[in-house]
Amino acid sequence: MASPLVTTDWLQENLDNERLVLIDASMATVIGKEPIVYDHPVWIPGSFQIDLEGTLCNTESSQLHAFPTEEQFTQEVRRLGITPERLVVLYDNQGIYSAPRAWWILRSMGLEQVFVLDGGLPQWLAEGRETVSAPINSAASAGNVAGRLDRGRVRDSAFVLQHLDDERVSVIDARSRARFLAQAPEPRPGVRGGHIPNSLSLPFTEVLDGYRFKPVSELEAKFRHLGTNLQPGDGHQLVFSCGSGITACIILLAAELAGYDQLSLYDGSWADWGSDDSLPVA
Repeated sequence: MASPLVTTDWLQENLDNERLVLIDASMATVIGKEPIVYDHPVWIPGSFQIDLEGTLCNTESSQLHAFPTEEQFTQEVRRLGITPERLVVLYDNQGIYSAPRAWWILRSMGLEQVFVLDGGLPQWLAEGRETVSAPINSAASAGNVAGRLDRGRVRDSAFVLQHLDDERVSVIDARSRARFLAQAPEPRPGVRGGHIPNSLSLPFTEVLDGYRFKPVSELEAKFRHLGTNLQPGDGHQLVFSCGSGITACIILLAAELAGYDQLSLYDGSWADWGSDDSLPVA
C-alpha cells in the first residue's frame, strides 16, 4: 500500500487478515479540539490498545509525552505480537488525533508496514459498523521486533535552535493560530506564549475534514501556501511542532500525504521550548 492511510472499507475487508494487527491509540487527554466523549467505550473488533502516555512514553524524561526508549518500544510491540511481516493499523476515538503519534513512533523505531485508519473510530461508528466492548489484552504469540530509533526523525531543541536561520529547514507549528500568536494562553503552567522564531503556523484542524484528512490535492495546496517555496523532493527539511508532540504528528502525516519526505518531529515541542527561558520566542 502506497498511502499511510487505510479506509474503513479496507479495514472491514481485512478484519480477518492474519497479517493484521489493529491498535487503538486513543489518549485520555485531548487538547486543541472539542473532545468526543463516549457514554460507554467501544473498540473495533480485534483491537489491541496501547498507552501513549504510559508504556509508549519515556516517563523518566523531563519532556512531556517524550518518545519511548527503544527498550520500552520493544517490550510493547512484542506484547502485541508484531513482526516485520505484519500490517499494523492504528486508530483513535477522536477521528484523527493521537493515532498519527503512534504511527510516527512505530515508523521511527523501524517498522514500515504501519498505517492510520482515516476517520478512526468515529468514522467507523458513523457508518454503522460492528464494535466490541473490550480490547484484546495480548497476542497469542510474542512478536520479534527490536526497536531502533532513527534519530533523524526525532529532533530536540538544540537541533531547532541550530537551524533557526537555515533556509533549508522549516519548523511548522500545529497549535491554534491564537496560541501561535500568543493571543490565547498556553494550557500548561510555566509555558510562555508565542512561537519559535521563523516557524510557520498550520493548525492541525486545517488539514482535517470532519473525522478524516482532507483530499491530497487540498493538502498539497495547504503546504504550498505556507509562505515558503516548499516543493516535495527538493531536500527541504520539515520539522513539526505543537504543544507536546501529539498533534504535530497530524500535520506531519498530512505532509507525507502531500508528497514530502524529509520529515521529523520536534518531540518536546512548545512545552519544551516555551518553558526554557534561554530559548528565543517570537
